[in-house]
Amino acid sequence: MLMEFSDEGLRELASQWVESARLPKLFKIYSDTTDYYRIDYDDVVLLGDRPYLVRNNEREGRFGIDEQQKFWVKRAIDLLDGSRKIIKLVFHERFKARVGPLVFDCTRSPAKETRVLQLTGTHPNFMHGFGVQDAVSNRVRVIDFVYGKKLSDLIAGMEMEHSVYFEEVFPGIFERYLDALEAICFLHSNGELHGDIRRDHIIIDRETGVFRWIDFDFIYHHHENRLGYDIFGLGNLLAFLVGKGDATVQELRRVRPDLFARIGKSDLNIIFHNRIMNLKKIFPHIPDRLNSVLMHFSAETEVFYDDTRQFYDDLREVMGSLTPS
Repeated sequence: MLMEFSDEGLRELASQWVESARLPKLFKIYSDTTDYYRIDYDDVVLLGDRPYLVRNNEREGRFGIDEQQKFWVKRAIDLLDGSRKIIKLVFHERFKARVGPLVFDCTRSPAKETRVLQLTGTHPNFMHGFGVQDAVSNRVRVIDFVYGKKLSDLIAGMEMEHSVYFEEVFPGIFERYLDALEAICFLHSNGELHGDIRRDHIIIDRETGVFRWIDFDFIYHHHENRLGYDIFGLGNLLAFLVGKGDATVQELRRVRPDLFARIGKSDLNIIFHNRIMNLKKIFPHIPDRLNSVLMHFSAETEVFYDDTRQFYDDLREVMGSLTPS
């Protein structure tokens, strides 16, 4: 049975974590989170006898779209201990994703994300949290806020020549990427998927420097290659890190038309045909073995990785050809 909280009681709890001038006199309390659009700033969500004070909606940062609000994802304060949380409410979504000739049916699944949270527990390479049902059995996830910078922002902020980056910075990033990749191997070996692997779904933990995966609620289906969508996401992320950002045909045409003239279809990314996967043509200091791994994700490759552990093992062998950080 859910506990009851009075406005006075909530004000007393909130006063420990919020300035008195910003405390509301009255609180709207939601134990049914079905209509997530109604739940707004200074409202209280009651989950499992814990009150969470909503501060704002999370925003979608993909492809530079910083103002697109995710109304089903709330930033909140746990009023019992003051910790910052991400509250993910139930939002159903379904779409198809294409990777070369493969078509994946993708679905947003709160139940799947809850399973992954239970499986990963306190694993250092994942966000931490738990699933809880609201008063009408919606499967809500309460996530510990991860303090740190997105991996995509770290790479975007590096202003140095690629040769300097690759020699002095990349080896350390690559080592942490391998740890994050091994964490995905752990997921796959336990029958689970990440479902939405991309550059802004890794946060670099402010205290430890560890790469931590976030957002596991997508699940996808393909009868021939169950792991394929995750693996292609890992390959795209690797290319982003090796190239110190995306190497695009548009940018190459603008700054190095001589190199652009040498780029063919076989050099392009299998998913994003404006991105170059054969990065050695642009950066000749990239080791052959690393570039060979990248080419498994090129538009005309005939050999795909169908096992995450094989991908990890190939990259682990590459470590010896890199300058230590």
